[in-house]
Amino acid sequence: MTTPPPAPPSPRALPRPLVDAAAAPYRRAGRFAYHFARGKLGGDPAFGMLIASDWLKPGMRILDLGCGQGLLASLLDVAGCHCQVHGIELMPADIRRAEQALAGVIARQGASFSCDDIRHAPFGQAQVAVILDVLHYIDLAAQQAVLERLRDALQPDGLLLLRVGDAAAGLPFRISNWVDRTVTFVRGHRLGTLYCRPLTAWVAALEDLGFQVRSIPASQGTPFANVLLEARLGASTGGRGAGPASGTGAPANRH
Repeated sequence: MTTPPPAPPSPRALPRPLVDAAAAPYRRAGRFAYHFARGKLGGDPAFGMLIASDWLKPGMRILDLGCGQGLLASLLDVAGCHCQVHGIELMPADIRRAEQALAGVIARQGASFSCDDIRHAPFGQAQVAVILDVLHYIDLAAQQAVLERLRDALQPDGLLLLRVGDAAAGLPFRISNWVDRTVTFVRGHRLGTLYCRPLTAWVAALEDLGFQVRSIPASQGTPFANVLLEARLGASTGGRGAGPASGTGAPANRH
């Protein structure tokens, strides 16, 4: 009898001591960096999901696309999940904050941060890739190219953890876009066209690339339309519909 896959983690808040410990290094990078870290780690359910799961294990090589100021690397370090994280981020100020705050993580765990455009940056090789709320900033052709390069960068049984907004989710999705634009403006960045898709289209795109996909609601405690896609490569994958884990699974919600 085939053993069913483990149940996906439910969205949950990180314990306050873990938020405090992961945010503390950002005091070295200034007040904005510190308070942003506390707010994001304490309010975004994706970080609780990542820590509660068995997706990320000590010693793994993790590629964090759109890493911002390196919150995932800091969280994994204080949680004792000592991985080698390579973060790629377009905004130079975020990379400066990551390098100022996480000098210890860089020295201890071999973490690294690059200021680059994910459309062109070299990915190297990884066991897990994490992309949280990033791909909708680039056009559909560029999204496809990034996903293809990621598939090639992951090891044969690699895992992609991709959080997206479900463009078919109605009002929660419109709220998500408004918040996205507001936060981006407050942080001093211009925000042009957003290239969003319905959840079914995201799943189909990943399955066409040979991933087995499971979708997990990821908006608990927020009014958004976030969904986290667990996309796995493996010998049994063979395009859309491959394997029992394929499909949209549970209904979605967003950040």
